[in-house]
Amino acid sequence: MIDSKGYRPNVGIILCNDEGRVFWAKRKGANSWQFPQGGIDFDEDPETAMYRELWEETGLRAEHVQLLGRTRYWLRYKLPERYIRKNSLPLCIGQKQIWFMLRLLGDESMVRFDCGHKQEFDNFKWVEYWYPLQDVVYFKRRVYRKAMDELGSLLMADDVQVDAAGYLSGCQES
Repeated sequence: MIDSKGYRPNVGIILCNDEGRVFWAKRKGANSWQFPQGGIDFDEDPETAMYRELWEETGLRAEHVQLLGRTRYWLRYKLPERYIRKNSLPLCIGQKQIWFMLRLLGDESMVRFDCGHKQEFDNFKWVEYWYPLQDVVYFKRRVYRKAMDELGSLLMADDVQVDAAGYLSGCQES
């Protein structure tokens, strides 16, 4: 499903643990890392798609996480010219994403990568909150920064049992 401007609707997931570190997933068979994300199907709203993608990519269900918040608006990124499939119609020039901030409830041993029809990841690590900005593929950095800027303050809310120290330090320069 591509919108009239050429963007594919998508969800992004920032999953944190109680230490305020974030789930950083390694793409299967590659040395590239990213947050879990995926397309929104025709019959889904963003939250439904997020829980489906969470299950397919990490093996976690809604009962394994606490939903802390989501971005207010679509965040967009364009694909570099070399990644645009020119022979594919409708033409997809990038993605528009709603991002979600989740907190893992329970133990990370529940994570598994074999739940979707195609395995996306083969490993993960917990990293400092701002670390992904220096490690993600260059064309996603701007959208990552926008999502992380908007959602990071949720880690400091009084009703969220997360150590916000990782959010408050490092890589915040604009």
